[in-house]
Order: sequence, then structure tokens, then C-alpha cells
Amino acid sequence: MATRSDQQLDDTFAALANSTRRAILARLAQGAASVTELAAPFDMTLPAISKHLKVLERAGLVVRGKQAQYRPCALDPTPLEEVSTWAEQYRPVWETRFDRMDDYLQELVTEKQESVVEKEEDPHE
Repeated sequence: MATRSDQQLDDTFAALANSTRRAILARLAQGAASVTELAAPFDMTLPAISKHLKVLERAGLVVRGKQAQYRPCALDPTPLEEVSTWAEQYRPVWETRFDRMDDYLQELVTEKQESVVEKEEDPHE
């Protein structure tokens, strides 16, 4: 059974799966912005940008303020911290695999170097 934490991670990963939404988050990392400001770099309508913002809001990555009629969007990094925590548990696995790959590549380099030396020593081969 999926927990709230599992659902939060699912929503966050789904939100991050789109390059437009990642670009919006990158812009919001610089500071709050209006929907119009967020839409400016994209060849999209305001309703299309609003749909992306709703996905980001549902994931908890974006919050909207209320200042009279101005509703600036801002980044909430908390879900990104949760993703980082989740991914961190796999670091030992990947580090071990990278270490094994480094060892294997070093063996290949050593074998290649030995092969070159042998050919240089025996030019009749």
C-alpha cells in the first residue's frame, strides 16, 4: 500500500519528468515570478503554463502567494530534499559498481599496454 510519502515522491518525479517544468523550477530558484514572467521564455499559451504550474503545485514544488491580485509563484525545495534523501540510499550501490568498473577499465588498460610492449619487443610477429 502506498504511503503519503510514496505518493509525494511519485508526484515529484512526475513533475520533474518534463523539461518545461524543470525550466520553470530553475527560473523560480532565482526568485518568485508571475505566471506571465514564467511564460515569457516559452512558446506556449498562459493556460499551458498554468497547467504545468498546477502539476508543480500538486507535487508541492511551487507555492502561490496572494498579494491583492498579484499571485507570485515561488519554489518550495522541500520535495526536492525528499527526492535527494530517497536517492541517497542508493549511493553505496552505485559507488560500488563504479569502483568495480574502474577496476575493470584499469585491467583493460594494463592488458593493452602489455600487448603493445610485447609487440615492440618482438617485431617479427
